[in-house]
Amino acid sequence: MRTAALLVLLSGTFVQLMSVTVMQLAVPSIRHDLGAGPGAAQLALAGYTLTYACALITAARLGDRFGYRRLFVIGTAVFTLASLACAVAPGPATLVVARLVQGLGSALVAPQILSLIQTTVPEHRRARVLGRYGATMAIASLAGPLFSGILLHLNPFGLGWRVALALPVPVGVAALVLFRVLPRAARPVGTSRGDPAGTVLSLAGLVLLVLPLTLGQDAGRPVWTWLSLAAAVVLLTAFAAVQRRVRYPLVHPAALAARTTRWGIGAVLVFNAGIPSFTLLLSLQLQGVLHRSPLQTALTIAPYAVGALLGSGVAEAAARRYGAGALAAASGGLAAVSLLVVPAMAAPAPLLWVVLGAGGFAFGLFTASSFSLVLSRVPVEVASSVSGLLPTAQQLGGTLGVAIAGAVYTAGAMGHAMAYEAVVFVLAALATAALSGSRARSTAGSGR
Repeated sequence: MRTAALLVLLSGTFVQLMSVTVMQLAVPSIRHDLGAGPGAAQLALAGYTLTYACALITAARLGDRFGYRRLFVIGTAVFTLASLACAVAPGPATLVVARLVQGLGSALVAPQILSLIQTTVPEHRRARVLGRYGATMAIASLAGPLFSGILLHLNPFGLGWRVALALPVPVGVAALVLFRVLPRAARPVGTSRGDPAGTVLSLAGLVLLVLPLTLGQDAGRPVWTWLSLAAAVVLLTAFAAVQRRVRYPLVHPAALAARTTRWGIGAVLVFNAGIPSFTLLLSLQLQGVLHRSPLQTALTIAPYAVGALLGSGVAEAAARRYGAGALAAASGGLAAVSLLVVPAMAAPAPLLWVVLGAGGFAFGLFTASSFSLVLSRVPVEVASSVSGLLPTAQQLGGTLGVAIAGAVYTAGAMGHAMAYEAVVFVLAALATAALSGSRARSTAGSGR
């Protein structure tokens, strides 16, 4: 894959993940400017994740059927137009709809990026390219709050939050202009037909799962949230059963055959049950309890972003030398950081910067390594299925983590919420240790 093509793909990854978090600091300004109530503001914040997380598996299969490059272009166009609509939204209803469409466009793009990497990059170079992909994810997820805080403070032309939401537009336009540099990957043999039953069951099940997780807490956990979760379990169970019986399943039957893939997807899910909520808790504590401005909040969190950049830089070498052990060490490091955050907030500022810098380093190391370790040896014929499952696990883990951490934070205090974070990262360390063991057994088995 040429450098220009990789830059186009990674720019798409960057703006997609940045858009997940760019609104975290902007919600108060949006509510003030648009007269939005708390429900509309929550929908605008969570709507992107709702459609993004739920459509990834289906979008991956659409790439098989119609071509990865074509779906990348369609998704980028939808995402870019929706980003522009978010920036110019005249009222809360328009903003909510635009965020939902933006998430859908992002879901169309994300699995195509991974599928193009898997199917066009030679195996001996794939781990390095996937490492760069993971590094981009690590930086992008922290760029949203950082850029948003700076733009809210500078407030150019009185359009602070609107400029922040418009940041993906020029990147998307550039990707559309340059799309011809992307390679045309051959479609995997035998996967061009659809799976209507699987598509309906997966979309409905994921929507019913994610919706109460994103909106239930602010609504007070009414009866509908529990009914929705129960229905989600039924539909997703039916989806799993259907996948074993249809001729052309939505998820390739070999996608989860390898123990390393199963453990890898599980580790990504568990780890991300701590990551988005970690930065969200920091923002809530700094702005809500400590009364920091958006700019002060962004600058306080900045060492976390710097650490992520440094961790991403050494991730490839660490993964090559230590394998999944590097992921276990990163997860354990974040568990320790979680327990140190509250005491560090009460100490002079440099201590908190050091703690957050260390946390960012661990985060960057894990994120830049995990997708590479799971995907680098995935067979081409199951690439699209795993390319849909991995980001789905990432988003579902983040959604679940935000719901649980938010509930703990509301019911208790920052210390209790950070204890939850520490437990999650310990579980992630155990999962990655199991992944390391399964990879060792797989290697031993292949050598016999």
